[in-house]
Amino acid sequence: MQLNHAQRELTLKIVYYGPGLSGKTTNLRAIHARARPEARGRLLSVETHEDRTLFFDLLPVFFTSSSGFKVKLKLFTVPGQVVHDATRRVVLQNADAVAFIADSRRSASAENNAYWRKLRANMREIGLDATQVPVVIQFNKRDLPDAQTDAELDEARKKGGEPVVGAVALRGEGVMETLHVLLQSAWRNLDERARLSRNISLTEKEFLTHIFQQMDLTGTSLESLYPIPAGRPR
Repeated sequence: MQLNHAQRELTLKIVYYGPGLSGKTTNLRAIHARARPEARGRLLSVETHEDRTLFFDLLPVFFTSSSGFKVKLKLFTVPGQVVHDATRRVVLQNADAVAFIADSRRSASAENNAYWRKLRANMREIGLDATQVPVVIQFNKRDLPDAQTDAELDEARKKGGEPVVGAVALRGEGVMETLHVLLQSAWRNLDERARLSRNISLTEKEFLTHIFQQMDLTGTSLESLYPIPAGRPR
């Protein structure tokens, strides 16, 4: 978190981490597509000839709170290929929350587990306390024949303390729900540690409402929670 009282600006950083081709970039593209044009920055992407994310995507979502603070939200992906471990550590620096994007297929379990261990190792190496930075797990590609069942996902939820969200990112399913859990977890963690509600007069409800009212939530479970304000075109 970057909190600048002089400029009345708060910046949060969210990082999407996981194996190559698990759906990290697909998630960010879906979020960017659902954001209102005036509430999103340019989506930056550097890709190899293999069509895999080489560096990161950036999505700043920004608004001004009722107390006059400008709030910026930056979303990054890390490169999935094994050879880019150093770059993953750089992108993870100062993350306020991490989305671990896993491939739901049983055949991907070993790679998911390997990257989960890499995430923990990377966090330790850069001084991020895994007990202090919220991590949300998204099991993507739920539509594929080899995908784990809902019962197996429930077992995963019971084994760890991290929230687990099922998704089919290519169809936009579960993408906004994952983002919501990420931002809610990040806010609660930072509020507990830095007393944001008191120090900048910004509540969790105002924080989440400002962001998700700038998104097209049609067809998601969040649609009824953040209705479009009267007078605003859809």
